[in-house]
Amino acid sequence: METKKEFFLECYKLGIIKFGKFTLKSGIESPFYVDLRPLASDPKILKSLANYLLDMLPLDNFDVICGVPYAALPMATAMSLESYIPLIIKRKEAKQHGTKKLIEGIFTKGQNCLLVEDVITSGASLLETIPEIENEGITVSDIIVVLDRQQGGKELLESKGYRVHTLFTISEVCKMLRAEGHIDEDEVLRINDFLTGNKVKFEEEKRLSYEQKLEICEHSVAQKILQISLEKKSNLIVSADVTTTQELLELAEKVGPHIVALKTHIDIILDFDADETILKLKDIATKHNFLLMEDRKFADIGNTQELQFAYGTFKISNWADLVTAQVIAGYDSLDCFRNVGVVAILGMSSKGTLTDRNYQDEATKIAVAHPNVFGGVSQRQIPNELLLFTPGININTSGDGKGQQYNTPEHAFRNLKTDFIIVGRGVYKADDAEMAALHYKIAGWKAYRESL
Repeated sequence: METKKEFFLECYKLGIIKFGKFTLKSGIESPFYVDLRPLASDPKILKSLANYLLDMLPLDNFDVICGVPYAALPMATAMSLESYIPLIIKRKEAKQHGTKKLIEGIFTKGQNCLLVEDVITSGASLLETIPEIENEGITVSDIIVVLDRQQGGKELLESKGYRVHTLFTISEVCKMLRAEGHIDEDEVLRINDFLTGNKVKFEEEKRLSYEQKLEICEHSVAQKILQISLEKKSNLIVSADVTTTQELLELAEKVGPHIVALKTHIDIILDFDADETILKLKDIATKHNFLLMEDRKFADIGNTQELQFAYGTFKISNWADLVTAQVIAGYDSLDCFRNVGVVAILGMSSKGTLTDRNYQDEATKIAVAHPNVFGGVSQRQIPNELLLFTPGININTSGDGKGQQYNTPEHAFRNLKTDFIIVGRGVYKADDAEMAALHYKIAGWKAYRESL
């Protein structure tokens, strides 16, 4: 028969506890994070867990079982199946239709309920749940918890007269994991400091300098833009959202000395002409030493993207140094961008964007693995192997009323660990675009230096 320790180690393999630096809902920074929901996906473990919990209790005391929504509901269900004690279900909010019940199931007033919780921290969620059950005339006297984070919740509930049974404490868990070599002594000390109320000191991950990035970024375009950045002491990319060739060329001439790249939307140029628009733009880029970044945001199957990239009116492959591309079509869709660098769109700055955390994680994996990709557009930190491009930078405003959310250079470098800031309206809409570009160049470089 497996021991309690062996059982926990089986649970641990499912990733229920992570160690590092985590911001809790309360705003407190914790050296560990507990999420027991993966246990519900392993029927064997869930059944064993139910029996471990039931073995701790005098089952004759209980008429019904209820799990605190939602993480504890599978555990309570498994306990009900193993013990034949009826299950009732507590909703997070009452239905707005039908019976509008908050408690679902068959029960009668005066019955005693065993309340099941996955993790106890402050006890707040339990103190919210208990009155809602007791309002139905059901008594709650006992609470069974899988893991006690040892942050006062158990003691608070016991002071109010409830019996709290815990299968594991975080201290026991750390002792078991340390014995198996899963965590080191420093991690244990950090957790102990946290539990005793001391402010935990986390070792901050230092951002890499451009010189350090040059050593690890292998793509030729990554190397080139980093070299330009060091030569010019600039990390500024200006977005040229203008609609005529004259405006585009005039803007390029004005901001050219201060930027590492000019970001174009070439398909909005009303009077586009390959010779007049592109040849002159390339001459200005060579003169002032900056790259051309076509923000096409390719987002189609590989064959279509190749046609969009190399053919048609704009023939982007003939002149762009780097392009932006969505990752939504998968790894193979990026194969067509052979003679440029690709900046993958991992996350967008607009309000309500659908690029959620899961999408960003999966897109980042593709970006890191694909040889054509050297950077990413994101609103959060990305792996050091990629250069981070952060749009939505504006010193003077926080939004445009159309969903665009702005960040300052300081926020981008200090918190996001960005490598390059992208400024649009803050420059091309300015009364003096050249002075505005110089202003952003200085602000961006200062923010970068201070972030090291």
